Amino acid sequence: MPRQATSPHRIHRIADQIQRDLSELIPRELRDPRMGLVTIADVQLTPDYAHARVYFTVLGAEPDHVMAALNERAGYLHSLLFKRLRIHTVPTLHFVFDESTRKASDMNSLIAQAVAS
Repeated sequence: MPRQATSPHRIHRIADQIQRDLSELIPRELRDPRMGLVTIADVQLTPDYAHARVYFTVLGAEPDHVMAALNERAGYLHSLLFKRLRIHTVPTLHFVFDESTRKASDMNSLIAQAVAS
């Protein structure tokens, strides 16, 4: 008998829970002043829950350095999530800087220039 596909609603709920947990765990457990203020913007899960792409923004630090630090500590964060989540497979975390805020700022400045001229 074929296995049923994973519910998109369940994937969304688990991604939201991972986002909430990481938003709490990163400042409390990592405590690295070089990381600045990290905000988890979005989490996207693969259908088999094996991998999670975690999009973040940062204030007061270089995004590339923060991304490297988060990816270095992804295993530790994975172990903390394993203790909190009640699912069989806790995904491997892959941190990616969320460019959408930078792009939105660039777009706003272009609009302001167009209106001014």
